[in-house]
Amino acid sequence: MAVSVAGLSAVVAVQYQTTFAETLDADALRALAENPAIRILFGEPRALDDPGGFTVWRTGTPVLVLCGMWALLTATRLTRGEEDSGRWDLVLGGRVRMADLVAWCTAALSVAALVSAAGIGAALIATGTDATGAVMHGLCVFGSTVTFAGVGVLTAQLLGSRSAATGAACAVVGVCLLLRMLADGVPALAWTAWFTPFGLAARAAPYADNRVAPLLALAGLAIAPAVGALIVAHRRDLDGAVYVRADTRAPRTRLLGSVPAFAVRRALAPTTGWAVGIAAYFMLIGALTSTIVRFLEQNPRFADLAATAGFSGLGSVTGFAASIFAVLAIPTGLYATTRIAAMAADEKARRWTPVHALPLSRYHLAGAEIAVTALGVAILLTTAALAMWIGAVSTGAPLGLSDVFSGTFNLIPVVLLALGASTLALGWYPHAVAAIGAVPVVGGFLLDVIATSADAPTWVREISPFAHLAAVPDTAPNIFASVILTAIAAATTALGLLGYAHRDLHD
Repeated sequence: MAVSVAGLSAVVAVQYQTTFAETLDADALRALAENPAIRILFGEPRALDDPGGFTVWRTGTPVLVLCGMWALLTATRLTRGEEDSGRWDLVLGGRVRMADLVAWCTAALSVAALVSAAGIGAALIATGTDATGAVMHGLCVFGSTVTFAGVGVLTAQLLGSRSAATGAACAVVGVCLLLRMLADGVPALAWTAWFTPFGLAARAAPYADNRVAPLLALAGLAIAPAVGALIVAHRRDLDGAVYVRADTRAPRTRLLGSVPAFAVRRALAPTTGWAVGIAAYFMLIGALTSTIVRFLEQNPRFADLAATAGFSGLGSVTGFAASIFAVLAIPTGLYATTRIAAMAADEKARRWTPVHALPLSRYHLAGAEIAVTALGVAILLTTAALAMWIGAVSTGAPLGLSDVFSGTFNLIPVVLLALGASTLALGWYPHAVAAIGAVPVVGGFLLDVIATSADAPTWVREISPFAHLAAVPDTAPNIFASVILTAIAAATTALGLLGYAHRDLHD
């Protein structure tokens, strides 16, 4: 994570100095800063005439989200995850207290946050940006990452399972991001920025004002959840939680009659959660489409600059939609990966053992999960298409239903690659399903953007599956490339099923 965020910051800073600096004038920067849609999506533009300021504005929020999500996922794994697996039983059998383990996990996560923050600061200084601004931005990243690590540790103490703790912590990230959007897009709600790490990092204004007060508030925000977690840890017992499910409840036997039905039951809640998040985001993007396209038509140089980073065609509604839909492959691909990773986690926790003891084929069990996951992917793509269309229609943007559906379903081959990679890992290396499954979508997207921005050789960019997708609905789909990518996904899925059917259970 540290290498990724530092490298991303360095690439953007260098790209600005070599490409953007001589193409941005005062009028263009003023138009960018005053556009409400741009402020909502990326935050208030500050110091765009400085390579460091431009880098912070362009990559600040994505970097904070990436580091924050990594921190909270790691926090719930190291705390409630280890506790659920029974590995804390032996440690707590000695003189070590629950609060001690929580404190050391929080300290370890803080050190990890410092590594990422220091990497970003060092990368920005090495690329020639102002040292003060680089340090300020690094402190913002550190404070935000520690905050979400503390949130993950706190929810792990409050809730009785890792999945519940992770879901609650992710919801906090979503609310904080929404508050930042409201603070930057609605002047009357600007005060809400002081209650979210994203807003405080923006108010610190690295490379512009370099304010210290927001950093102090961010420090308080980072300390609060960690202190709360320690207080709760002092008062609870092993395997306990503040909010626990009742020991008894009425039986819920729906969708337990067959393996496919059980797979549907397992996928209902997570699919609904992913669909709600995707719908909210793409409805907002659809509503802002007219404003953003109008801005790019009036300021074509920004569309040209975006094209150098791999986002071409932003000057039209269909071109803008095609660029936005390309990003949709990441959450849908990660959804597919997490569903297969959940199957591996349940196997490790021995929840699948009674099922495997039945006269059921491994192909049947895994095949049902894969089929239901593929259905969930289709639901998410449909949700994104409808949400984008509703948002666009509500503001009069000329975007038809056929456009949005062709754009979203054009991503199916890339998403299936993530599903195939996850299945391959399930069969041959179940300890790393999530990491391997994320490679086609997260790694492929970053490789495509960085290779395009750095003007790398063509063969480097073509390693990414995104390089072979046409910009639908702005252009016709690349049928040949889609067929090849789908065939690769099918081959990796079949190979993964073969490994899963012949390997032993792991724990």
